[in-house]
Amino acid sequence: MINIQDIRDTARDMLAKGEVRAVIGWRAGSRGMPAEPAVITAPEQADELVWDPTCYHNLALHLVEDRKFLAHARKTSGAPIAIVAKGCDARAVVVLMQENYFKREDVYIIGVSCEGSGVLAEWKLARHLNGAVPTAAAFAGDEFTFATAAGEKRVPARDVMADRCLECRSPFPKEHNVALGEDKTGRDLAAPFAALARFETRSEGERWEFWQRQFERCIRCFACRSVCPMCYCEECVVDSINIAVAPDTTAEEKANRIRWIERSATRSENITYHMTRAMHLAGRCVDCGECERVCPVNIPLRLLNNKMEREARERFGYEPGASIGGPSLVASFRDDDPGDFIR
Repeated sequence: MINIQDIRDTARDMLAKGEVRAVIGWRAGSRGMPAEPAVITAPEQADELVWDPTCYHNLALHLVEDRKFLAHARKTSGAPIAIVAKGCDARAVVVLMQENYFKREDVYIIGVSCEGSGVLAEWKLARHLNGAVPTAAAFAGDEFTFATAAGEKRVPARDVMADRCLECRSPFPKEHNVALGEDKTGRDLAAPFAALARFETRSEGERWEFWQRQFERCIRCFACRSVCPMCYCEECVVDSINIAVAPDTTAEEKANRIRWIERSATRSENITYHMTRAMHLAGRCVDCGECERVCPVNIPLRLLNNKMEREARERFGYEPGASIGGPSLVASFRDDDPGDFIR
């Protein structure tokens, strides 16, 4: 079991010695039990840090935001920045390093093991608590105990854990500067890609009808893109918002700039957006599930990304975020790579 004081002491010590300029972690949230991301810059702030099964967020996103801020401000980073990272967070950091978004020495990784508990799925928890508001959660054995105003409520862990955590193959952060907690890699909760396998028992027609309904509901809020650490482009290829305007740029040139999709949230345009994004995440998605968690209309986006992840694994033996030294999927080629699907 991870002692939260170990995380706080590690952060406090590094900040006091000036070894890092900030620590990205979680603190108690402002809406009850769920934690929220926090960036602390002073040793005395270390006691704000928390670690529990409500630390849903993939904090690698804040490394991306930090890098963008420095670039826009035309500043250099100086000392590295520290991040408290779960297994999926650490894999995301590795992918960013593979793509040279930043160097290994720019980031100090405080790895934390999920130790079998994973993180909670808020919608699952709400279904079990029947309107009761949880104020605290404790994990032991194979169940969670939630404190509410009506008393304690015990729920089997697999009933309230996020699907991504049930299927997680790497709950322990392999890449780290310091690691806290017990390595529970190999826990037997659900087979990898179990949700995808269940979905694929449907016929091709049923699957297409399902996705048509899902994409019909998309409001194109771009929450999935905004929360994804891998969507770090300054301008999205399917959402062109910038145009270099010079004194002699005509109104016609502005109006006729390239648009891959229209901004209206129609089904055909939504399909193009989501499928393009899924293809851009091939070999890069670490299955943190953030895109699905933040979707306001509950589109099961994880299924799309899982499909690409499984193809990369089964056809090319590739695991996103497994090794900093290895090349990214789309930047590598072997003579024995399968090619029978190319027409």
